Amino acid sequence: MRAIPDPVGWWCGLGRPLRRLPRWGAVLVVALTIAACLWSGPATMAYRHGFSTDMHKREKRGDRKDFDLYETIDRRIAAGEDYYVAALEEQRSSRYPTKPFITVRTPVLAWGSLPFGLPGWRVVAIGLWLATMLGLVGLLAGLTRTPERIGAALAAGAFGAVAFMPRVGLSHEIVSGLFVSAALAFYRPHRWWPSLLLAAAGLAVRELALPFVLLWAAFAASQRRWREFAAVAAVLVLFGVGMAFHAQAVMAQQLPTDLVSPGWNGLQGPALALFGLVTVTPLQALLPYWLAAPLAVLPLLGWVALGARAGLFGALWYAGYLLAVSLFGRQENFYWLSLMLPAYGVGLALVPRACADLVSALRRPPRAAGSGSPGA
Repeated sequence: MRAIPDPVGWWCGLGRPLRRLPRWGAVLVVALTIAACLWSGPATMAYRHGFSTDMHKREKRGDRKDFDLYETIDRRIAAGEDYYVAALEEQRSSRYPTKPFITVRTPVLAWGSLPFGLPGWRVVAIGLWLATMLGLVGLLAGLTRTPERIGAALAAGAFGAVAFMPRVGLSHEIVSGLFVSAALAFYRPHRWWPSLLLAAAGLAVRELALPFVLLWAAFAASQRRWREFAAVAAVLVLFGVGMAFHAQAVMAQQLPTDLVSPGWNGLQGPALALFGLVTVTPLQALLPYWLAAPLAVLPLLGWVALGARAGLFGALWYAGYLLAVSLFGRQENFYWLSLMLPAYGVGLALVPRACADLVSALRRPPRAAGSGSPGA
């Protein structure tokens, strides 16, 4: 019986994958990268204009900000109220939808604020930020040189500066992203369970981390790591059970007059994803959009250039998430991109490696016709 192919093993066997490209493949990657960078600046600036106009309308209407909503809910449950009663009443009074049930956040952040409040969540966030940078140095050991590892840690640190926000404990996406990035940084084939615990925590905070865990399950199955696959599957089952209880609790408090979400079929395109990345990172504050937008594109190329399991997993996770936001996100969902931080920034430090590998592939002489035949 022919063995089932292992795509992860095949990828790992390539070493530095961009260097192994045929010349036409390298030309295609270079052309697509340049086109994406040139397009990103004008597209992001145009999207920002439409977003600013919409936000101005919302402010004139007196729409409530998400952080103010969640902070009020935290205060009410700290006073002894039930989370679901408080959450649905506050969303209802703020003209937020409560249907379907996923419009109401899971209570993990709110319950976590009971023992240590927002300052405690800030400590957790900063701890995850620091741990991720240290974990990334270990993850890249053996795959990169020391300057690349230092640059990767610093880039991740810069992209994850949101961890220092005083009210970071009100952002489900930022906290979930910090857990997921730590899970990515601390994965080791021989010791994967700490990473899985971190991923499970991120999933409990925000269900948008589900694709990360599903991708992990696919990797474990493709490599026939059945014990690891079983553990990841158990996390998915527990998540399903938890979401079922969450759904029941939300629906028990819903009223027939509650607003229904317009859905998540925004089809905003990649401009939303890039605008979100620029907005939730320090790029917006430090650089003009024409430069910040390309810097939001390039990390994906760096993750591809890394190679090995880590590079393939990171590239698929980030590319898939960017695609999902482009297809399903609405304009006001730009903050979903926080789930990619801080580890996405690692790719920026690996762009020089990508450029060197592409140049190497471009300089490779083409194969002579019949070079593989006898007597050639």
